[in-house]
Amino acid sequence: TIEIVRRSDTAQGFEVLPRRWVVERTLAWLNRNRRLGKDFETSLASAESWVYLANIQLLVHRLGRA
Repeated sequence: TIEIVRRSDTAQGFEVLPRRWVVERTLAWLNRNRRLGKDFETSLASAESWVYLANIQLLVHRLGRA
C-alpha cells in the first residue's frame, strides 16, 4: 500500500516525516550505481535485473566489511 504523507500546516522549519527516509535512503543506495542513474534500459526485465545486481553488490560490500 502507498500512503501519501503531507507536511502539516503548523510545522515550522525542518520536520522529519514518518518512514519517508527509508525510501529516500534506498533510492540513494541504488543511484550510486552509474547504470541506474539514468534510464538506459529498453525493457523492464533488464532494468529489474540491474536493480537486483545493485542490491547484490551493496550486500556483498557490506558483508566484506563485517
